[in-house]
Formats: sequence, C-alpha cells, structure tokens
Amino acid sequence: MDKLIRATAKDGQVRIVAAITTDLVNEGVLMHLCAPTAAAAFGRMLTAGTLMGTLLKSEQDSLTLQIDGGGQAKGIVVTAHADSSVKGYIGNPNVDLPANKLGKLDVGGAVGKNGYLRVIRDMGLKEPYVGQVPIRTGEIGDDLAYYFTVSEQTPSAVGLGVLVDTDMSIKAAGGFIIQMMPDADEFLADMITYRLEEIPSITDFIAKGMNIYEILEFIFEDMKLKIHEEIKPMYKCDCSRERVERALISIGKKDLEEIYNDDKTEELKCHFCNKNYEFNHEDIGKLLKEAKS
Repeated sequence: MDKLIRATAKDGQVRIVAAITTDLVNEGVLMHLCAPTAAAAFGRMLTAGTLMGTLLKSEQDSLTLQIDGGGQAKGIVVTAHADSSVKGYIGNPNVDLPANKLGKLDVGGAVGKNGYLRVIRDMGLKEPYVGQVPIRTGEIGDDLAYYFTVSEQTPSAVGLGVLVDTDMSIKAAGGFIIQMMPDADEFLADMITYRLEEIPSITDFIAKGMNIYEILEFIFEDMKLKIHEEIKPMYKCDCSRERVERALISIGKKDLEEIYNDDKTEELKCHFCNKNYEFNHEDIGKLLKEAKS
C-alpha cells in the first residue's frame, strides 16, 4: 500500500521524505497508456513530485517539475501539492528504448541530456519562484540531487525507482529525498552516502514486500530515526468543466467567434488525466457572451 513519511535522523541533523508510490504510479501510467521506458521515466517524476510537494510550506502552494533533455520522451511535467497529491503528463508515452548498459530501462536515454530540469514553486506571490539546472544524466534522481545542491544549497541524496512488470503493470515504485541540515556533522554525510552506495535500490526493497518504515529502519539503523508524519500519496487531477470554460474564454473573443461560426462541437482533452470536455455550438455561444461582457 502506498505511503509517504516525513522523518528525521540523528537528532534532526538529517531530514528524510520517503514513499512507496506503486499504486499512484500504476494509475498515472495506465491513464497515459505508457510503454515500459516511458512508464519508468514518468513514474520517477510522479514520485519526485509527491516527495517534493510535502516540502512546501503552505497547503495553498503548488510545485511543478519539468524535465526535457531533447530525448524521445519529449518532456515530462508534474504538478504537486503539500498533501502529496500529484498529476502529470509525458510528451511521448510510447517511447520504449533498448535496455541500457546495466540492463535496466533507459530512462536517461528517453529523457535526454540536452536541456534543463526546472522547479517552479507557486507560493501565491506575484511571480512564481523558478529554479533550473542543466540535466546531468537524465535519470531524474541524479538531476534532482544536483538541483538541491546547486539551487537550494542543500546537499541531498535522491533515490527514485520504478519496476515495470512483464505485463506492463508497475511491480514496485518509490523514492526518497535525504537532506543534510545546515548544522549537520560532515562525517555523518559521508557515512550516509557510503551506506546508500552499499544498499540495493528502493524498488528491490519494495518488491521484497518491505514497507517504507522497514526500508528506512534498514538505511538509518542506529541513527535515531524519528517519524514525524505519514500521508497517503495520490494521483489527483483537479480539472473541471468550469476551469476549461475559463481557459476557452481566455483565448479571446476573436478566436471564440471563429469556433462559434464553425458550428462544430469542440472537444478539449485534459493533458493530466485525458478526460474529454465537449462544447457544442450553444455552449460556445454562452462563453462568447461572457467574454464580451
């Protein structure tokens, strides 16, 4: 069962956000009909979004992650909130590449390395905060760790994993963000880095049936792990007919008049959940009146 927890270790010197996201990723991948390599890339981004969303300071804030390295995935966008809900889309859900040198799904090849990872935080101010870093590997976890270190000056380890089963369903998905706080002992950072290099991937743990508590207890053994909060991460799209109507009105009277004069039923699809919204001639006429008023 999916679960996200926020924790600290070594008397608050280490901040941890970790989650099992198998069901969430499965839902997103099914919704977007992803091929295996696309599923792994999209799933990692969804997991990253749900982890980073819980680091937001206010429930009204939102966070958008964008990665596009010029690869066949054609960019991935994920939007997350403080309640760990997340939604997203991948430009090309059909991308499926041969395995990489390690025999794993080639996420880095699908994403590409010629581009940027962007983190956009909307905190209700006039302008959102935008941070970006060049893509290092396209594997997403490495790129996010680089972002935290360079853009936020917070040394971080990021692990993200998605295991795609032979029937194309998600066998295991999850991840963690481990951050050293400003007053943390340097020796402690080295010890955690060494430990993370020695252990299997998070999906190996999940596939064995371990829950998120057991995984963290294993990683932070003898480090005074303290759990602060647990949340159920969810794939949740907040689209509605009203929002689509507002988007149509925002295109302007001239374009709306053209649609109205075509006298056809206009069909709009939500990028994040693929839900269809139909607007007939009469519906467009009503929106045109609103746009003129």
